[in-house]
Amino acid sequence: MTERLLLVDDDKGLTRLIKQFLEQNGYPVKVIHDGESAVSWLERNQPQLIILDVMLPGMDGLSVCREVRKHYKGPIIMLTSLDDDIDEVAGLEVGADDYLAKPVKSRVLLAHIRAQLRRVETYSANDSDAPATQENGVIRIGELVINSNARTVVKAGVAIDFTTAEFNLLYYLARQAGSVISRDLVYREIFNLEYDGLDRSIDLRVSRIRKRLGDDPKQPRLIKTIRGEGYLFVDNADNGET
Repeated sequence: MTERLLLVDDDKGLTRLIKQFLEQNGYPVKVIHDGESAVSWLERNQPQLIILDVMLPGMDGLSVCREVRKHYKGPIIMLTSLDDDIDEVAGLEVGADDYLAKPVKSRVLLAHIRAQLRRVETYSANDSDAPATQENGVIRIGELVINSNARTVVKAGVAIDFTTAEFNLLYYLARQAGSVISRDLVYREIFNLEYDGLDRSIDLRVSRIRKRLGDDPKQPRLIKTIRGEGYLFVDNADNGET
């Protein structure tokens, strides 16, 4: 049985229950109880998704996430027992795709896993309803080239690495270039969940994308935040210069 998911948590009782529940729902799970072993295992294996606890013995979850993001592009869901926004922000900044606070209900975790895997499946397939700006899975906006088939991003001839979640959001916004997309719509598209008006994960993800693209966060020219409305991916050939 090939493991589709990796669960990294030092709570052996909890991991036993989560593993049993997920495997009953069709998701074979590999369990590792410390960060260093997880990093070593991921150098040789590529699970479809990682569930990663923040508090681990030795190398903590944030350090694990930062390290494996050098070569792992799949979804990472972080878990924490700490009721602290700093953990969520830090997790998203080092490359996590989703964040759940402990204790988390098994069915809630399963719903988030399914949502993340759907995102990967959706964006790995060709989009039949892509707009005119896309040809053969390639979107060209100024000096930016996004290839949905190869899942690559090139700006001014330089390739830029993105996590799966970052690429999915960038591609989604680029497909809607020239139109303002509400946070509600983006949240439903990315997480397949209703936006609660408080979650900051989309804002943080947009911030990371801007940083990778060299877009000034204070005066962005490519991905603009429209106050009270949402996001606008600028479709000008000059990448937003007005």
